[in-house]
Amino acid sequence: MFVLPLTHSRRAVGHRAFDRLFDESLAHLLDGAGASRTPSIDVIETDTAYTVKLDVPGVAKEQLKVTVEGRRVSVETAEQAATDAKDGERVLYRERSVARYARTVSLPAEVDQATSEARFENGVLTLTLPKKVPTGARQISIN
Repeated sequence: MFVLPLTHSRRAVGHRAFDRLFDESLAHLLDGAGASRTPSIDVIETDTAYTVKLDVPGVAKEQLKVTVEGRRVSVETAEQAATDAKDGERVLYRERSVARYARTVSLPAEVDQATSEARFENGVLTLTLPKKVPTGARQISIN
């Protein structure tokens, strides 16, 4: 049978404080201001188009910026400051921060920018990106 001491040594307390300091610093680096989160993504392909779905919870559609250039599709959110306390209020503790999302995907074929569509519903951005039909291509009939 093992007996564990009920008192804490100064050394153990010091280690816990150091561990807590490290954990808080790491969390601040990951979730701090300026840090971008990478949204989860699904890419589906058909013969004529790609469908890209991104999870961007807590973001308003006005904050989203979608850029299509050739085969490259980029989605990012505009920078927004955290809401401060109103008059007569003071923040005692804050863990929540404004999320900033950024993701770029290169698709196998070029996308037709003119006919591309974006829909945002319940924190999910759905992009419908038709494939660009190569100019000058035509079908030849076989005799």
